[in-house]
Amino acid sequence: MTAILGQMSILERKPGALDGAPEWFNESREAGWKQFLELPMPGRKHEQWRFASLKELDFAEVGIPPISKADGHHGAVGMEVRSARFGFVNDTLVEEESNLPEGVICLPLDRALAEHSDLVREHFMKQEATLGSAKFVALHRANVANGMFIYVPKGVVVEAPIEVFHWLEGEDIVSFPHTLVVAGENSQVTVVDYFQSDSKAKGSWAIAVNDLVAEQGAQLTYLALQDLCEEARMIQVNNTLVGKDATAKAFVLNTGAAWARQESLSKLGGSGSHSDMLSVSIGRDGQEYDQRTFQHHASPYSYSDLLYKNTLYDKSRTVFSGVILVDEEAHYTDAYQTCRNLMMSGDAEANSMPGLEINADQVKCSHGSTSSSIDESELFYLKARGISPREARQLIAQGFSVEAISRLKNPALETLVLSFAAREFDRIVESVS
Repeated sequence: MTAILGQMSILERKPGALDGAPEWFNESREAGWKQFLELPMPGRKHEQWRFASLKELDFAEVGIPPISKADGHHGAVGMEVRSARFGFVNDTLVEEESNLPEGVICLPLDRALAEHSDLVREHFMKQEATLGSAKFVALHRANVANGMFIYVPKGVVVEAPIEVFHWLEGEDIVSFPHTLVVAGENSQVTVVDYFQSDSKAKGSWAIAVNDLVAEQGAQLTYLALQDLCEEARMIQVNNTLVGKDATAKAFVLNTGAAWARQESLSKLGGSGSHSDMLSVSIGRDGQEYDQRTFQHHASPYSYSDLLYKNTLYDKSRTVFSGVILVDEEAHYTDAYQTCRNLMMSGDAEANSMPGLEINADQVKCSHGSTSSSIDESELFYLKARGISPREARQLIAQGFSVEAISRLKNPALETLVLSFAAREFDRIVESVS
């Protein structure tokens, strides 16, 4: 029985036209539903779902929630200094403040569709989902009704981050957060997406898509901080397009959810483009984090660096599958891919599948993955200085994540991420006390 009386499963509910939306957007929704019905559910024979827990893909009793009447979200306090802040509860806008430079467009998606339809259409969901979740991206396309559209014009610098809070409220519901960020030529912007819920969001889902576009010479930084309740689930698909001499940095933090799958694709589409792909995951109990990445070098003299750090307690598990693809004309590519797993329990599990596909000359590419427990010499060093074994293990575990966080190279962002990580480590300490 569903939690909302009379609610129809999301798998059976054909979305209708969105009131007030332009014709092209409603046609996109209809095409998304058609594609969703045509595509098969992932199965054991699908290589892109290797090692994944397919049993988690249960939407039988999951439906669209009613329009939220909340007067605000209940998530993290956020950053002290920001350029804008928007809050959504089940995709309904409940909070808005903005102090942005002139010319910057920063609007909820429904208003952006009404006021800047052509600009949204130019960039909305233009990249294909190639890492396994095409069916769920189609479901997102069919149902997305709100989210954020951010456009920074040529040469404009947004000094402080733009914060967007996505809050899940209610049992057996699904939301479809969407974030579209376009950084114009030689512009700069940082966006932080928070995905959170209270403990009552049992059986709930977030199926999120974000499109990031860094045009020539732009600097775009994006953070996704996932801290859903222990019985919620999430699929997030991140598509990043990096132009000539542009830099894009994407960071993902996982501390919540029973199961979360993130697919991150970065296409380096211009000479001199630069992409950093960073992630920190802290798993406990039976949590599973499924991470699929694709570094696509489509132009010469491009650079990408991926660093994923996973700390695993209890019976938690991770799956990492990453590919570096270098196109035929992408000479002088410089690409790195590293996934490191710290096993804090003999029952934890880490599966890693790094890969390379190189079709050009004069390239420098490397990939690797390691899984290990805490080095006894590190424990000895700390215990010799009067630190208890349990506290020593926690200090080492927290320090393990710092390398990826420090690559943000922004003290305010690093402090924000460390506060989320510290809170998760405190939960772990409390659970074993």
